[in-house]
This record gives sequence, C-alpha cells and structure tokens, in this order.
Amino acid sequence: MRIMVTGGARSGKSSFAERYAAHLGKQGIYIATAQPFDDEMAARLALHKERRDESGFSWSTVEEPFHVAEYLLSHVPSPGEAVLIDCLTLWLSNWVLRYEQEADMEKKVGDRVDELAAALRQYPGTVLLVTNEVGSGIVPEYKLGRVYRDLAGRMNQRIAVACDEVFLVTSGIPVELKRLAFRFEPRQIDG
Repeated sequence: MRIMVTGGARSGKSSFAERYAAHLGKQGIYIATAQPFDDEMAARLALHKERRDESGFSWSTVEEPFHVAEYLLSHVPSPGEAVLIDCLTLWLSNWVLRYEQEADMEKKVGDRVDELAAALRQYPGTVLLVTNEVGSGIVPEYKLGRVYRDLAGRMNQRIAVACDEVFLVTSGIPVELKRLAFRFEPRQIDG
C-alpha cells in the first residue's frame, strides 16, 4: 500500500502520517530526508525524533537525503513493517540544490521524481510519504523559488498517481482525496 500525506506547513501531516503508520504496521522505518544545516533545523529534527520515541511505536530511523528510490528498491520489508518517508519536498530541494548550476537541472530532478514513482509502484510493502503543498501561497520572488514550486507541484502529482491513498491534512484534520476525486464519465457521441 502506498499512501501520500500532503498539506501546508504545520498542518499536522507528519504527526498524522506517524499515527497512520502505527495503525497499519507493527514497527516502522522512518526515512529522514532533511539535512540539519543549521541549529534551527537540527532542533526541528530532534523534536520529530522525540515525538516518534514517545509514541510507543517502534521506529528505526534511516537518514537518506537523496537515494530514497534506491532504498525502496533494495529494501525487503519485514511482515508488519511500515516505511515513512518524511519529507518529499525536502528530498526534492536536496536534488534541486545539487543540480542547481546545471543547464538541465529541471530534467534531472524530474528524472529523479520518475525514478521514485517507479520504485513506489514496485515496492511490495506499506510506504507513507509526507510532502508539502507549496503552490498555494504567493509567487516566489526569485527564479529558483518559482522553479522549485513548479517542480514540487509536478512531483506531488506524479507521486499521487502512484499512491493508493492521498490525504490532505489541514488544521490537523486528514481527508482522503482519492475517494472524493471527481471522475469524468465516458462521453457518448451522438450520430
């Protein structure tokens, strides 16, 4: 089962994803994509880890800022295991910054997203992915910010297609979107 959890900053998406993983599994692997480049980020990561440790659910943490697709392709899940990847938008920014100076940066990042979507489709276990909705705010002032916003939107669409469930979390309230999604009925052509 593949599950995407999206929402805005501080919407409750990570805590929901952790609770849902505990509901679905007996133990979890937490794939952390963030890199603690400063004290503020290190403190945020420590709070997330503390919350997981206090949850009563058994988590193993894997720090993997880049090679999430490769991890999924090589990992054989144990029975009752849930993998939680938090978060895709940080993973995306890691790749954007790695390829930032290259002329074909958007293509290279898009290829990485495609690799992750393919790995998700092949993964035989339960995996939850946390991401952010970054396109609902103001238009970024700088070109790299606009490129990142567009890449994040396209990434979320590609990953959502590969997932069985997609939750939007707003104000701590999760809503499963695929069940609510509008579906076009086949058109009948007269004549």
